Amino acid sequence: MPTLKATMTPGMLRGLLLVLLGIGLFVGSGATALAAGGDPTGADTLAADPNAGLNFAWVLVTGFLVFSMQLGFALLGAGLMRAKHTVNYMTKSFMDFCITGISYWAFGFALMFGASGAVIGGAVANGLTKGNWLIGYSGFFLTSDAYDVTTIALWFFQMIFAATAATIVAGMVAERMKITAYLAYSFLIGAIIYPIYGHWVWGGGWLATLPFGSGARDFAGSGAVHVIGGTVGLMGAWLVGPRIGKFNADGTPNQFKGHNLVYVVAGTFILFFGWFGFNPGTTLAATDLRISVIAVNTFLAGATGAVVALYLGIVRTGKADIIAACNGSLAGLVGVTASVAYVAPWAAVVIGAVAPLVQQAAANFVERRLRIDDVVGAFGVHAGGGLWGLLAVGIFADGTYGGVSGLVAGEGGQLVAQLISMGTVAAWGLGTGFLVFGLLKKTVGLRASREEEMEGLDMPEHGIEAYPQQVD
Repeated sequence: MPTLKATMTPGMLRGLLLVLLGIGLFVGSGATALAAGGDPTGADTLAADPNAGLNFAWVLVTGFLVFSMQLGFALLGAGLMRAKHTVNYMTKSFMDFCITGISYWAFGFALMFGASGAVIGGAVANGLTKGNWLIGYSGFFLTSDAYDVTTIALWFFQMIFAATAATIVAGMVAERMKITAYLAYSFLIGAIIYPIYGHWVWGGGWLATLPFGSGARDFAGSGAVHVIGGTVGLMGAWLVGPRIGKFNADGTPNQFKGHNLVYVVAGTFILFFGWFGFNPGTTLAATDLRISVIAVNTFLAGATGAVVALYLGIVRTGKADIIAACNGSLAGLVGVTASVAYVAPWAAVVIGAVAPLVQQAAANFVERRLRIDDVVGAFGVHAGGGLWGLLAVGIFADGTYGGVSGLVAGEGGQLVAQLISMGTVAAWGLGTGFLVFGLLKKTVGLRASREEEMEGLDMPEHGIEAYPQQVD
């Protein structure tokens, strides 16, 4: 059986060494100016703003909550797939977080927030002065002026978001993609794919400055995180092909049962809990008292999504489907993420109620029409729910926060901006996903062998099993 070592070609090893050498040379060349104009101790920042400590604690603690979502994704995805692939999926879930974090530190953060003027509370992030409407280009490796307490706190919070976008893909391509191809993708989404679109909407780029409404708005990432992950993953799932036996000769799908429902529910609970960091934390300030509205809107949308999905199942089949309820809850959470700061609680309930309808329609379209094998149904939850979330801003924003007003406040311009953002993020995610996975397919290859897939990827690619049989 082939091992991971056997799949690493000399060319791949040389490429990896060149990347590491480049990082070392860059960091070494900037070592003499690590703190040229930043505030690496925080003394100046605290003196200028007595609330800085409170706001920094808020940003970091909510970032830690978002970090816990990685465990939620790992458990949810593992529970929805077959036991023989568990180690492989857990490895991808753990390593994509680590690799994306490194690539976002080296390249992605600068591309995303260069020239953004980002702040935490009242503190300005130093070292992010260069960029344009398309990309930023300052803050690489957190060196020079970016060696600054405010900038680094912002980096940590945003890095967790980048890792969330990356790990969405793991479940969509599970049970048949080679570990080497997946890890290469993880580097690229953190370095290029997620940051560039993020710059357009969060870093002062062209979407944020559209001359319609308040420009495109995506408060905590329905588009920037979830649609990016869902659309890139769709291209990966399409190019790697369906699992053996997924589709019959006439194109009808077969259902493969997951191996651990407890993992699924536990993972959903953890994700729901982490969302209270994801959305309220995006204020980047505990002194912004809108956090109470954001937290309540988050809960209401997630709870409503679960209720609607469960009762839809009861109406259709007479059974209370907990998996459908979990996916409905996640769709509601994704759906409200873009508008969560801009809407009243009643609107969050409406957004959460519509989200599982969009999620189920999108999942059925991908499986039954496109015949793409999305193992965990992530496209419906993240891309479907995320696109609905972007649209909801233009409909339900009531003008009480950030000057963002939608149709309910009598303004139509915001809806135009949101429609442009929806088309852009879908095109960017699908296009870059096609290029990245297409390139990997032509070079290192995407798919494990038929024998490895049938046996399960755990032993061929990792040499261990999640549930080894004990012999006394």
